[in-house]
Amino acid sequence: MTLDVVRAAAGNVARRVLFGALADHRPVPRTLLDEGRARSVFVYHRPVGVPRHGDPVLLVPPLAVPDSCFDLRRGCSVVEHLVTSGRPTYGVEYGEIGFADRELGLEHWVEEVLPAAIRTAHEHSGGKPVHVVGWCLGGILSALTAARSNAHPIASLTVVASPFDFTAIPLLRPFRPLDALTGRIAIPALYRTFGGIPAPLVRRAFQISALDKHLSKPFAVAANLADRDYLAQIEAVERFTAAMLAYPGRAVAQIYREFFLANALASGTITLGGTPIALTAIRQPTLVIAGEDDAIAPPRSARALVDLLPDATFRTVPGGHLGTLTGRAARDTTWPLIDRFHARASG
Repeated sequence: MTLDVVRAAAGNVARRVLFGALADHRPVPRTLLDEGRARSVFVYHRPVGVPRHGDPVLLVPPLAVPDSCFDLRRGCSVVEHLVTSGRPTYGVEYGEIGFADRELGLEHWVEEVLPAAIRTAHEHSGGKPVHVVGWCLGGILSALTAARSNAHPIASLTVVASPFDFTAIPLLRPFRPLDALTGRIAIPALYRTFGGIPAPLVRRAFQISALDKHLSKPFAVAANLADRDYLAQIEAVERFTAAMLAYPGRAVAQIYREFFLANALASGTITLGGTPIALTAIRQPTLVIAGEDDAIAPPRSARALVDLLPDATFRTVPGGHLGTLTGRAARDTTWPLIDRFHARASG
């Protein structure tokens, strides 16, 4: 270990002790444009002097996850990347989910929340077609919305780290025999009792999905004390995980029944609120991005959507579930992929 490395490590530790943070957590400024039940739609501000360039982008997070997944920290923010390149950038968030929201099903997002958000971005941008980018369950909801509403004003669909074949997720295999042994009552009992999946359980599930990294993190941090960017990313991910929210009960039931038990997404047709939705109805150019080390949406699970669509592209990038979207490597892998795809889709 060189003297420079020791000095850098000491400086990082001192900064954390004195100032409490290494990462720049300032969110990109934004303005609220529209709101409704479980829906707030924002437009992000481009930096002063940056001209508008390209068609609008709408960022769609999963349920139970703060929309800071797209604005993790300065230097590792999808939002910052888009606005500094001039893109009109919009986001939707769902707010706190409580017991009173237990009857909300996924169709609320597919039929109301996301169509309203897309319309808002479309109208605010001057009638431009909207490129929709969804992460994890946000990608699934975006795909179902595109299939349900068919076309305009969605210009393209980008699905990042979203599982569509649940039999291809090794993380879930141990739960199938357990589910059979409990008579398929354990998960339904949980959401009926609490009205959904409480936020602490959501946080724990996210940590378990990357258990190897969670357990080895103290050693990794110790080995990278001189790398401020590495430490800032660890800090930002911890902050993001601590802000996770609850899942509404009826949506949990649908995910459990339709995604996990029936594996309906892989078959191409899913029924929500009594309405069948065929993913094969998606006609927009679609980009599917999977992380090579993603335990929640491994490449084989994510690729299942591509096999259903006439105009879809599949790419893998380094990283785990969150890292695929906004890890340090995403700046040179995922984000340029999305930029090039949008440029092609816009003609």
